[in-house]
Amino acid sequence: MSTPSARVPYLPGLDGLRALAVAAVIAYHADHSWLTGGFLGVEVFFVISGYLITLLLIGERQDTGRIRLGRFWMRRARRLLPALFLMLAALAIYLSLFDRDVMGAYRGDFLGGIFYGSNWFQIWVGQGYASAEGLAPLRHLWSLAVEEQFYLVWPIVMALVLRRGGPRFLRKAIWFVVIAVGLTAATAVLFVEGDVAAECSASMHGYVTVFDRCININEAMYLGTIPRISALLLGSAFAMVWRPDAIMRGRARGWGRRIDLVALLGLGALGLLVTRLFLGAEADDVLFGLRYDPWLFRGGFLAVGVGTLFAIAAASHRKSWVGRLLGIRPLRWVGTRSYGLYLYHWPVFQVLREPGLPLSAIRFAVALAIVLPITEFSYRFVETPIRHGRLGAFLRGQRARSRAAAKGRRRIIMATSVLAVLSGYAAVSVAIADVQCEGQQCDFAAGNAAIGDQPPVSPGSTIGPTASTGVVPTTPGDGSTIGFDTIPELATTTTFDPLEFVPTVAAGESVMLGAAPLLTEVGIVVDAQVSQTGPGLAEVLERMRAEGRLGRTVVIQIGTNGTVSDASFARIMATVPAELTPRVVVLTVKAPRGWIAENNAKIRALPAMYPHVTVVDWEVAANEVAGELSESDGGIHLETPLAKQFYANLIFDAIGRPDLKG
Repeated sequence: MSTPSARVPYLPGLDGLRALAVAAVIAYHADHSWLTGGFLGVEVFFVISGYLITLLLIGERQDTGRIRLGRFWMRRARRLLPALFLMLAALAIYLSLFDRDVMGAYRGDFLGGIFYGSNWFQIWVGQGYASAEGLAPLRHLWSLAVEEQFYLVWPIVMALVLRRGGPRFLRKAIWFVVIAVGLTAATAVLFVEGDVAAECSASMHGYVTVFDRCININEAMYLGTIPRISALLLGSAFAMVWRPDAIMRGRARGWGRRIDLVALLGLGALGLLVTRLFLGAEADDVLFGLRYDPWLFRGGFLAVGVGTLFAIAAASHRKSWVGRLLGIRPLRWVGTRSYGLYLYHWPVFQVLREPGLPLSAIRFAVALAIVLPITEFSYRFVETPIRHGRLGAFLRGQRARSRAAAKGRRRIIMATSVLAVLSGYAAVSVAIADVQCEGQQCDFAAGNAAIGDQPPVSPGSTIGPTASTGVVPTTPGDGSTIGFDTIPELATTTTFDPLEFVPTVAAGESVMLGAAPLLTEVGIVVDAQVSQTGPGLAEVLERMRAEGRLGRTVVIQIGTNGTVSDASFARIMATVPAELTPRVVVLTVKAPRGWIAENNAKIRALPAMYPHVTVVDWEVAANEVAGELSESDGGIHLETPLAKQFYANLIFDAIGRPDLKG
């Protein structure tokens, strides 16, 4: 009786197709601008996987009369787990030795990778695939999770589907295609157009709440198993009607030239799609957000799947010239190592690149010089021996045939022992590491902590008395205004302006948040929020006015995150009229976005309409510390202590408090 693999001959053209797919993914991960749709190489992998896995299951069912689930899952484990565990161990060792501060933040990523749940973990915690902030060395494991979840379920499905044999293959294949098209239609309906902020906002545009957790709808459809399983289903459907052993025995044997034309059409379509489609482009009206490609989510994935099927048709037909071209030796070499290349390239890229920035050509070359030897080592000495069972014989201690072989065996055992010790140390380090912030998030965390540590300022707060006023603020009966108690011995000799007791308030966005510790240190009350909008800031100031927490000086910065309408500026200014707040300082904004010029024009025009307003031109002043600003976002945020102090000093100078300059 033949083995199941006898019905699935080696198809070198498929390795060539894998090579093209992994090359596209690697180019995309290095720099999105090189190949905007390079990520679609993953879709090609999905289709090939569905095709090959279904061929194997059909072959096993025809040869043995049944599908042995345990043997299937064991083969998959021996094929996939060794390289995955090696990559995870190497990364954990690197972090434990060279980057311990961030280890705790990736504990969930490691667990997701080990248990093949990375895609759902990333959806749940909001790690969008298109986001670029900070180190994310395991983000690429989402696709392996989708495939492994498919491998877990699909043999059970096929065992049920194949109970009645081959004559019904076409009908069943049609059902698979119908399901794939249905999933594509559902994705198209659920897709959210327009700007989607990187974080959940008050509008909730592009988000849905699940157990009090904000879920990005488009990212969930990109990373989710159910939406992405359509490619695997297409490959599976094709396997049921286009089996290599069967087509060479039937009429399709002589279709070589026709298949070549079909394959060229498919490869041409794939080339067009990977150069025209994109996952997400810079949002038009949101600073940190994306505008997802509607063509991708409304048929783009399906088109890639169909194009891949056309290429598979040639790769699996022995008379196809295109299949032979895809099977040339260089492509075969890359294709046989495509799994390792995919696994190892992303962590190396992440370590070498500046957070949020693409790899330069030089760093890309250095990265490949690191990745290729690692991949070859993994393929020769880890993946292949374990897949073919040679490692078991080695571990059982079969007698070496020569002294040199015995010496080599001892060296391997020693190296393995060292790796095991380091891996154990790294695993414990990751398990017990504290979760710490990273990059710009640290500045935001410090700013929020400073804001949270501010003493409450309310109508009932006691901020005096002083020798010059003789009065202290108290809470009035209705809570609407500030009342005052007179200290008898001073009441006849003093006058009092109640708003003098309310500290300076600074309200704004994430740029101001970066300097919040410096501002709060000198007594300024700060209310700054990431992704703050014009209406949002108006609401903050209106609430503070109603609570009696706005005094004679207010500092405002708004407009970095999107267009601020005239109506929003009017609302903001209505909360700080000259008779209540005679000193209002408004900072211009700076960002490489189209709405900045319009917002700054409105800000610079404010003094003409509101004489008590002073404009501090942050957009211009920031040029003095350009090298101290965040490079990863185009110089928007305050990166260094010098930049934060410079920004704070601008505010100190503007509010006329020399004692605050620090």
